[in-house]
Amino acid sequence: MDWDHLRFFWALVQAGTLVGAAKALGVEHTTVSRRIQALEKQLGATLFTREGSGYKLTDAGRQLQPRAEAMDQIARGIAPIAASQGAETPSGVVRIGVTEGFGTQVLAKHLAVLAQRYPLLTIDLLAVPRMLQLSRREADIVISLERPVRDTVVTSRLTEYRLYLYGQREYLARHPLITSTEGLASHRFVHYVDDQLFTKELQFLDSLSAPQRFSFRSTSILAQYTAVRTGAGLGVLPGFLADKDPLLQRVLPEQAQFTRTFWMSMPPELRSVPGIQVVWRFLQATVQEQQDLLLC
Repeated sequence: MDWDHLRFFWALVQAGTLVGAAKALGVEHTTVSRRIQALEKQLGATLFTREGSGYKLTDAGRQLQPRAEAMDQIARGIAPIAASQGAETPSGVVRIGVTEGFGTQVLAKHLAVLAQRYPLLTIDLLAVPRMLQLSRREADIVISLERPVRDTVVTSRLTEYRLYLYGQREYLARHPLITSTEGLASHRFVHYVDDQLFTKELQFLDSLSAPQRFSFRSTSILAQYTAVRTGAGLGVLPGFLADKDPLLQRVLPEQAQFTRTFWMSMPPELRSVPGIQVVWRFLQATVQEQQDLLLC
């Protein structure tokens, strides 16, 4: 069980309404609702019924109530100790939404180290080939390829990274040497599925030479990487993913070079949460240490 969910459960028990619980916790009411739903899913039981005057406990909720109250009392007892040490220990769940390649190939191993550093902290890394939405509360921190247009979110420019056109060395050896973008016309390409692109920042090939043929398309950058390294054709891949592979070689590295930016954002009500603060600063520090890899 995620014990941090109990904090939201207890706040709703005391307030009786989502708005009241959200005000007490310093978050939005949708965050309270999401946490209660997650707790109910974990327990396999409905904890509240909604009535005209607010939220009322079910039998399952009443069974959980004394345990949540006990946890609250323990937390209140620990708080003065933590305050005397000058800081609150990060705890609970921090959910990070990020693109698949960057999340799995750059961030995952570092976040695993961070999780070991803070035993009470759980990190959910949602590394998926789509853009997660803060407005839908799909994540606490979102790393995206486009700067959020909403002025209400906290946003930071995280880092730039570079991509290049690659081909398998054996594949390239079987074809005439490519010396200009015109030479790309005879090749087959690996790319994204056009109608599934979640951002215009992933449109690369039109700036080189409109491909005549695609051999393989996927929403997954890792699947594209696998296809290119097996010789299916040429493809644009992040340098942090492909440069370390001895089977791959850059093609027209001067002309077929792309730079993109990652932006990091979070809802303003989470900026003072200790766990969020720790992860946010850690991500900023980590990418700065990885600049040689990201901008290779």
